[in-house]
Amino acid sequence: MINCVAIDDEPLALEVLKKYIARLPQLNLEMTFSDAIEAAAYLQKNNADLLFLDIQMPDVNGFQLYKELPEKPMVIFTTAYKEFAVQGFEVDAIDYLLKPFNLARFEKAVAKALARENIKEKEDVSPSQFLYIHSDYKMVKIPFAEIIYIEALDDYVKVVTATQSFLTLLSMKKILEKLPKKKFIRIHRSYIVANDKITFLQYRKVGLPNKMELPVGDTYRSTVAALKKQE
Repeated sequence: MINCVAIDDEPLALEVLKKYIARLPQLNLEMTFSDAIEAAAYLQKNNADLLFLDIQMPDVNGFQLYKELPEKPMVIFTTAYKEFAVQGFEVDAIDYLLKPFNLARFEKAVAKALARENIKEKEDVSPSQFLYIHSDYKMVKIPFAEIIYIEALDDYVKVVTATQSFLTLLSMKKILEKLPKKKFIRIHRSYIVANDKITFLQYRKVGLPNKMELPVGDTYRSTVAALKKQE
């Protein structure tokens, strides 16, 4: 399933997107935004697989918003102005939907995103199944399958397995870049957990082995809720 976010300053355009997304079981709509600034703030802290992104908005241009994201998901631009098409493909957009578009055209664009996602999933199943980090003055090789959670500690992160933990000088953003996207989820500004180690999911907390519980941050609750839907 592809988790998506829709951003458009026109309420009617957002309603069309919500209706079309609801027709496709492969899509999970995490959030919608009519305010581009609010959308950008959300995407600075939350990962999405796919954006449906308007271009001409009052506060910020859709291209500018996308280029400034720390993590760049797949993007399908939606706009009433065909002259932006070339710019859309310059940022490797999945597709460019010219308003008003019908369901068939929308499905064609989503099919391209699904094909791209399938390629990414195959790349994730790579010979490398390990996290490599510098810890205690040496390079450490940690199997992804053994990681339970990762905790932010000022300028360091602590990688915790069932038998030991490792401290390394990395930011949460950098450690996320090293992890397989489909196997880990960020639940809090200070915590990343392994999906297959979660014993229960609740609105405000996540259970882990040995009766351990970690809090779910306010800005990450929609991400956890989407994970619950996939169970």
